[in-house]
Amino acid sequence: MWEYSDKVKEHFLNPRNVGEVEGADGVGEVGSMACGDALKLTFKVGDDGRIVDAKFKTFGCASAIASASALTELLVGKTVEEAERLTNDHIAEYLGGLPKEKMHCSVMGQEALEKAIACYRGEPDKQPEGNVVCECFGVTDRQIERALSDNALTTIEEITNYIKAGGGCGKCHDTIQEIIDRVNGGGAEAPAKPKVLTNIQKIRLIEETLEREIKPALNQDGGDIQLVDVDGNRVMVKLTGRCASCAMSEVTLKDYVETKLKELVAPELVVEEVTS
Repeated sequence: MWEYSDKVKEHFLNPRNVGEVEGADGVGEVGSMACGDALKLTFKVGDDGRIVDAKFKTFGCASAIASASALTELLVGKTVEEAERLTNDHIAEYLGGLPKEKMHCSVMGQEALEKAIACYRGEPDKQPEGNVVCECFGVTDRQIERALSDNALTTIEEITNYIKAGGGCGKCHDTIQEIIDRVNGGGAEAPAKPKVLTNIQKIRLIEETLEREIKPALNQDGGDIQLVDVDGNRVMVKLTGRCASCAMSEVTLKDYVETKLKELVAPELVVEEVTS
């Protein structure tokens, strides 16, 4: 499970400024419900040039709600020029930090703010520049390059955490790695890096391996296995049927189940039995 700060929990349980500003001067919409996260930010500018009201509507997780709530709090009282200097790091810092896997929620807030400011200035709503690299989440090469430069990222996993690219099917990993090497100066001769699995991909591979490789063998002896949870590299399973009462269950877990998962999913995995 991810560790959330008290401020993240507070803004999730009691989000500020939910809704839509009537007669808004700036409107910014980012994300897609089909991709799991969406945010609409609206704000109103007073006669003195300062933002007097900001509201949000979002579809997403606790971090997405908390990040959007924090953003509206940060905006009120600032000039548009001051608001323009806000980044995702300011949102994360205001919340006392975010889990690295949830930094994309703060980035979504920054992107919504940029669109809302462009709307306020009468600038056309531009589509992301560049060529789409991650088809699952519609992320372009330019967006990946920006994330790398702005946040000093170095791995595919970090890119996924910040802008979700590579977090779906994984077919774009090679292209993302090429961009990382180019932006960070790795060049063509940079040593090959191991393919990094996202949490979603890791869980899917574990489930597939259990179903295809492990369960059939256990079923032949009247046993079975259930996936209970995955926490980082810890795979928690429950043995059932004859396996539950077998004196060799520990051997089965370590010498068969764990070995198979290490071979077919990731060598860092450790299998633990849940008995309750």
